[in-house]
Amino acid sequence: MKVRAGLLQLRHELSGEHDVERHKAAAIEKHVKWIQQAGDQAVNILCLQELFFAPYFAAEQDRRWYAAAEKVPEGPTIRLMQKLAAL
Repeated sequence: MKVRAGLLQLRHELSGEHDVERHKAAAIEKHVKWIQQAGDQAVNILCLQELFFAPYFAAEQDRRWYAAAEKVPEGPTIRLMQKLAAL
């Protein structure tokens, strides 16, 4: 069996001035396009960068980014990724 792996490391287009929900929506929309493209290329395992739907806030420790957290496994982003993985 041949296994294809892929890696995504994308940058955020929005500055840190925008609110958390706007960042999440824009990042998820951008990543979904790339995830679908990977699926079209028969990628079986696709890795995304940590905190892919928010700026890398860990370096600044701004508590406002904590609002991006979701419950596992029922969070909306996790559910979306599960659906995309099943395609």
